[in-house]
Amino acid sequence: MEQKDLGPREVWPMVVQLPVGMVEAAVEADASDAAARFDDLALRGPRFGVAAQAPGEGYRWQVVVAVTAGYPQEARDSLNSLLWSRAKDEAKDREERRSLLAAVARLESERVDDLTAAGSRYRIIRAEEYAVTSADGMEPPRPTDPEPLVCDWTDGPEPEVDSGLVLDPGAPVTPTQAAERLALRDLCYAGDRFPDAVKEDARRALETHPNILLLPATFTLVERTRTGWRPLSGPHVTAHTARKSLDFSLTWYLPRRQGLLPADADSPLGVRAVEVEEDGDASVPELAPYVEAARELRAGRVNQLEFQGTLYEIARTRRLLRWGPDGPEGPRPTDVNSHDPDRIHPPLSEDGAILPED
Repeated sequence: MEQKDLGPREVWPMVVQLPVGMVEAAVEADASDAAARFDDLALRGPRFGVAAQAPGEGYRWQVVVAVTAGYPQEARDSLNSLLWSRAKDEAKDREERRSLLAAVARLESERVDDLTAAGSRYRIIRAEEYAVTSADGMEPPRPTDPEPLVCDWTDGPEPEVDSGLVLDPGAPVTPTQAAERLALRDLCYAGDRFPDAVKEDARRALETHPNILLLPATFTLVERTRTGWRPLSGPHVTAHTARKSLDFSLTWYLPRRQGLLPADADSPLGVRAVEVEEDGDASVPELAPYVEAARELRAGRVNQLEFQGTLYEIARTRRLLRWGPDGPEGPRPTDVNSHDPDRIHPPLSEDGAILPED
């Protein structure tokens, strides 16, 4: 079946594949156990990214900008930078560069969500971010979720979310993935906290994009509040990189916010420097709780930490992408934009040379 053959409300048939091998079986068992233990859903809201479709790819799209932006315009700006860089460094000839720069010009002045450049189609795509919960809190990382063999707490680049991800609504899914898709197919905004126009957009999406894909799980640092959980970091590829964001807060951000370390200190990890003293005591007594909390966090694969009256958790977060006859869903009319389109990079000549701003 081809995607173009589906009617507006028709659902893409799911191919369910039983786990093969011990690893796949363990992952599926973890997912089944989580489905039994966590029976409620906490919806954070939309995330935005960019997908590209090359000629001849049929209904498949590839994510080229991670679906992690909080606003559609952030994703458009990322696409702007992606195409500008391609025009500068990768274009094979003037014709290809002109096509890329024409797309950049549109992105500088329009809120455009679907365009073609140098033979590829690009779309701003939208996903709902959510987590599952129980009376005990948000779902933590699962035992079979990816973790490094050795926890590295040093600074450095972390893996990119959605790197190389291909969106394929016809790809086989496991039984638990199929069940989750079916359970969330009619997920829609409801309740008084959502404006009527937002709820109407959500209901319309059920008709225009009836199929759903589940993107790879991500991990987010959250803090528990009186009414729920507040995200403190963006999505991370692994639970460990989410823990590192909490480690950064304990060893850099919080001590500076409280005035315990100079804001302009050369060392970005002042608390760690205190921690490695031979006597184990903090030279600044007020830093002792931060040192102890950082030690506790780095002692193992810690997913919950209480510090100064705040409970921090590593939550397993998920994203749901809606899909219609023409592919993945784009931004909705009621989605909020953080800012207007604008020029991000200097102009380029048809030969790829940077031109003066004027």
